[in-house]
Amino acid sequence: MKHLSRRLGKTGSTRALRIVVAVFLLGSGIAVAQEASGEKFTVAPLALPGAKGSVSLDYFAFDRATNRLWVPAGDTGSVDVIDLATDQIQRIEGFPVAQVELMGKRRPVGPSSVSVGDGVVYVGSRADSRICAIDSRSLKIGDCVAFAPVSAGMAAAPDGLMYIAPTRELWVTSGAPPIGIPATDPAIQILSAAPASPLKAAGKIPLPASAEGYAVDIHHGRFYTNLEETGQTVAIDVRSRKIVSTWNSCDRPSGVAVDGKREFVFVACVDHVIVLDAKHGGRRVGSIAAGAGLDNIDYSEDLGLLYAAAAEAAKLTIARVDDHGKPSALAVVPTTKAARSVVAGANGRAYLIDPIGGSILKVAPR
Repeated sequence: MKHLSRRLGKTGSTRALRIVVAVFLLGSGIAVAQEASGEKFTVAPLALPGAKGSVSLDYFAFDRATNRLWVPAGDTGSVDVIDLATDQIQRIEGFPVAQVELMGKRRPVGPSSVSVGDGVVYVGSRADSRICAIDSRSLKIGDCVAFAPVSAGMAAAPDGLMYIAPTRELWVTSGAPPIGIPATDPAIQILSAAPASPLKAAGKIPLPASAEGYAVDIHHGRFYTNLEETGQTVAIDVRSRKIVSTWNSCDRPSGVAVDGKREFVFVACVDHVIVLDAKHGGRRVGSIAAGAGLDNIDYSEDLGLLYAAAAEAAKLTIARVDDHGKPSALAVVPTTKAARSVVAGANGRAYLIDPIGGSILKVAPR
């Protein structure tokens, strides 16, 4: 057992909080108990079935209606659905796996992105460049449509998927900018996602660079994404499909999250998160260090909490955001190397992808 201690500062006259972390090694994974401001957190790995060592993991999503976490498990050829009440995992199998050239090596790719719609969950695959609709309760695979020719490779394959509830559309980005694969067509492709109907092309929104990360403010009908090559964040009106704002954010921006009620936009910037005020021209109003290796971040409007997972620093920062957009660290939870991207669940829980361990890390207050 290894004991660590760290002092976490807060602004104003509030005294510094001492965080005591106990790390317990458990059989196939880890459990971490952390105490910060009277709260305790545990980190437990949920091993993905079919994983033999590392697993290609990227986008995943929480379905609030069913309390399930949807995880496209890349090279296992399956989508794993986790019941968050019991941590039981069901596999949806049958997705193809293909070998592609990535960073000088042949690597397997498969289902890689997911978005929760209205009773349907959409899954995009880099192996065959298709998007499939899956019933969110029965877990039965429905219609699958071709998004791009397989021969076009990962530069044209679906990357991020985002269901736009007000217009019943699926917005799709392509390429893989963080690993040096810019989109063949730097545009958001729009698919009609009408109930009980197959997806079909419904237009596109041209962009000046490859989109990376996304978030939707349903209160104001705004879609946010980053332009990685230009270091900008754009806001798009979901009904007019027009870019209404372009803000300089940071070098190599990745994840985006939004507080629609207060109109704060959070942007992940390699090792810190900045806060932009959408009501006042994207003015930067806050920032918080989170460690190197940030990817997709998340925000809970219910709790007013920002979650940022750092792959290189191997930690999850949980921050409270005040009414002025100033984030302050509530807890810094040790995770594992390469654990990145985080999704906020219910009851203060958060989930991280752990590609090297072939698992999902569950972070929960205890």
